[in-house]
Amino acid sequence: MKCLLVPTDSSEMMNSALETARLFASRFGSTVDGVALRPAFAEIVAPDPIVAVSIPPADWDEDQYVKQARRTFDGFVASHPEAASKFRWRGGNAVDDVSLGSLGRLYDATVMPRPGGRGSRMTAFESSLFDSGRLVLMAPPSAPTTIGDNILIHWNRSTETARIIALSIEVLRKAKSVQLLTVEGNVVPGPSAREALGYLEAHGIHATERTVDSRGRGPGDVILSEAKAIGADLLVKGAYTQSRLRQMIFGGATNYVLAKAEIPVLLSH
Repeated sequence: MKCLLVPTDSSEMMNSALETARLFASRFGSTVDGVALRPAFAEIVAPDPIVAVSIPPADWDEDQYVKQARRTFDGFVASHPEAASKFRWRGGNAVDDVSLGSLGRLYDATVMPRPGGRGSRMTAFESSLFDSGRLVLMAPPSAPTTIGDNILIHWNRSTETARIIALSIEVLRKAKSVQLLTVEGNVVPGPSAREALGYLEAHGIHATERTVDSRGRGPGDVILSEAKAIGADLLVKGAYTQSRLRQMIFGGATNYVLAKAEIPVLLSH
């Protein structure tokens, strides 16, 4: 966890994202690179061949936008001088949503605010989640005070969950407490929680297993309720075991967590 990326804009939750990155970086000795994230522009779609082209407004000033994003980044660093040696500005032009996903391949994790409302755009968030091949660390609306001491893993036996556990082994090793949560009725065919505990033990991580009956609640609600009950300061979760389309129609744990989480969440797909 030596390299973190923070896409920077003027959203209200940017301070929480930077503070989440600072806490995470101090825990792992990471560097934190800031880059300006370009706002979404209107798209014009050409029918033959089918292609979408983003058109900035006539008064768009790229240089001024990048300077403003850097002021946000540098302003946070100025208020945390102990982090100054670890925070760096990448320079260059702002990146769009598509470029953000590919840039994230050079980092162990991309740190972003919770999407929607006052946070990041879902299109930018999903670009990092689906295209980087790395972790996404989602910051909550209010900046956390700790991260990674008390971890809850959502275990649903899926490929996505196996991947997030493998990618976050270093994070799990540093935790004081790790719990593996299974929500009854919200699993796919795959290894049991007990077998997952054996995998973690082989990597030097002592975890405990917790199985919960949903009692008619949605799995996302159960996951966040259990995280709150144990005082978790980080949720580790595989994202979109169901397809995004299915989650849009029927709902799903990932969509619920992305909309409601009040603690940092470490995700991968």
